[in-house]
Amino acid sequence: MSENAPTLQVGKDLDIPRTVSTAPRVPVLPLGMSLGLFFAVTFVLCIVFDLIFPGYAMNRIWAPLLPGFTWLTWPGFLIGLAETFAYGWYVALIFGPLYNFFAARSGR
Repeated sequence: MSENAPTLQVGKDLDIPRTVSTAPRVPVLPLGMSLGLFFAVTFVLCIVFDLIFPGYAMNRIWAPLLPGFTWLTWPGFLIGLAETFAYGWYVALIFGPLYNFFAARSGR
């Protein structure tokens, strides 16, 4: 190297962007939609299972968990579907911001 050769400083002369480490964030909207639909699909699968295998039916468990749910009625099915979707959103609205808060505080 000659004495006149310029010295390069990484991140300055080469215009290499410096990355800033930020904590990963959970987007609440996709989390809410995913959990809501997951719970709703699981509810439908449980209802189908109960119809196919009535000896192993779980419909007695649904009544205390889902207010307004009645077995084998369309209104009961629809209210159960709406409530399971809402439970998914409840988890997302509580878990997402809590995770984002603690992930930001931990600096990871």
